[in-house]
Amino acid sequence: MTVVTRFAPSPTGYLHIGGARTALFSWAYAKRHQGQFILRIEDTDLERSTPEAVKAIMDGMTWLHLNYDEGPIYQTKRMATYKTYIDQLIKEDKAYLCYSSKEELEILRESQMKAGLKPKYDGKWRPESGKSLPPIPQNIQPVVRFKNPSSGVVTWHDLVKGEITIANEELDDLVIARGDGTPTYNFCVVIDDWEMKVTHVIRGDDHINNTPRQINLLKALNATIPAYAHLSMILGADGQKLSKRHGAVSVMQYFDQGYLPEAILNYLARLGWSHGDDEIFSMADFCQWFDLDHITSSSAQFNTEKLDWLNSHYIKTLPLDRIALAIEPYLKEVMHSPIDSNLLLKAIDIHRERANHLTSLAGDIAYIFEYQKPNQQDFEKHINAEALDLIKSFQAALIKIDWTKEAIHNVMNDVVTLHAIKFPKLAMPLRVLLTGIGQSPSIDAVMEILGHDETMKRLNLYL
Repeated sequence: MTVVTRFAPSPTGYLHIGGARTALFSWAYAKRHQGQFILRIEDTDLERSTPEAVKAIMDGMTWLHLNYDEGPIYQTKRMATYKTYIDQLIKEDKAYLCYSSKEELEILRESQMKAGLKPKYDGKWRPESGKSLPPIPQNIQPVVRFKNPSSGVVTWHDLVKGEITIANEELDDLVIARGDGTPTYNFCVVIDDWEMKVTHVIRGDDHINNTPRQINLLKALNATIPAYAHLSMILGADGQKLSKRHGAVSVMQYFDQGYLPEAILNYLARLGWSHGDDEIFSMADFCQWFDLDHITSSSAQFNTEKLDWLNSHYIKTLPLDRIALAIEPYLKEVMHSPIDSNLLLKAIDIHRERANHLTSLAGDIAYIFEYQKPNQQDFEKHINAEALDLIKSFQAALIKIDWTKEAIHNVMNDVVTLHAIKFPKLAMPLRVLLTGIGQSPSIDAVMEILGHDETMKRLNLYL
């Protein structure tokens, strides 16, 4: 059996963290078993689906490098296929036309709730042996309902939650086509999973209530029933469901904030799944290790501090050229000069130890490429006549040296000794004039990267 998984978002909003984790687990499970991973866009909700949401989903998948083997497949392109199956179910007396109006259904719902009953369709238009149906009303576009079994149970072994059993009497006759003929979500999912030979449905546990309905539909079609694995929801630090107020609007928001996809994926992989004590691992290792047995059935809690720690780790340890590629969009936001690639690698190398986000790292290294006017507070604190005299003495001693960090450092030591001062008395004024701020990596390393000419040019603005 070839393992086939799918990620099937509805384009009614952005790709959020919960959806990204579902996509990651589905992708990894297919990779682990040398199977197929499908991206399906479930866009049958024509009123709420938007092109912007589709783009946001695609952008998120691309940024996270969750490459799919097939897709994107749009459900709106498959309407004729769904209609064929709906007609088949009607013909086989497994579905029927329902003419109950919205007003009737609302009155029914209210009466059931007042009586303390679970709201459920009363089966008014359901054909039964010996039952007479009401006269067909005028001006009502009928919906199509599936004849759900009225007795017995639906049982499946959920690969995360364990055995789940739902009584059929708890389920009403599901609407599978609206009055305008468009098929509903639950019906399209069933047809797609069957036709696409999906073997494992990995999704959020908010879909558990849909599963028995979908299983009954699959049985009615004599279709193969996939294995189901329902992931528990992700909670915020306050124990509540992760939402906009926790800052979780879109996966691409994490891009905007300067996170690396490597950090996001590594963090999501550990949200509800574990491999011993391993905290940091590559996606290659994750795909090799990932299984459904070690997914916890309890909710995972999102911890921004831990994500920041992981992001900092990857900024420090990934190859310099990877960070250089990732930081380019952020550099373009803070500067306008052309970026020399060799200079960029050197700048990242001496700055990344302190960085938690690419946004801050871009801001930290911008002075390497463009002169930054000194911060007024730092300027007033460190720049005075004595400091400028020290810098003149230092500048004069630089003329004859090879331009290396070590040689520059030796000259700084000579000047400090000559004037009987502490090292910061020279280093801090140099830092302010060359970088514009009072904090930077070792100033001799900064000067080596800036080069002789640029260093002298910046110093001469004040001498």
